[in-house]
Amino acid sequence: MPRSQTDIPASAALKARPTLDDIKSWPATVNVPQAALALGCSPRHLYYLIKRGEAPVKTLPFGRRCVVTTQSLVTLLESA
Repeated sequence: MPRSQTDIPASAALKARPTLDDIKSWPATVNVPQAALALGCSPRHLYYLIKRGEAPVKTLPFGRRCVVTTQSLVTLLESA
């Protein structure tokens, strides 16, 4: 029997892509999954681009993890 939309847990539901105004209200840096949501790609793909040095946004090393500058997201999305 196929599952209906109501059978899918809320945590598994797709998050809505944020608007440019939403992104402008974010803190100075965001984590990679949040940046990927704004860009409309998967976090895995964005991590891949970062590792290859091909990310379309500015990233900063932060210990063992990486963060994305919100300003670079805004600049990229405003030019699209």
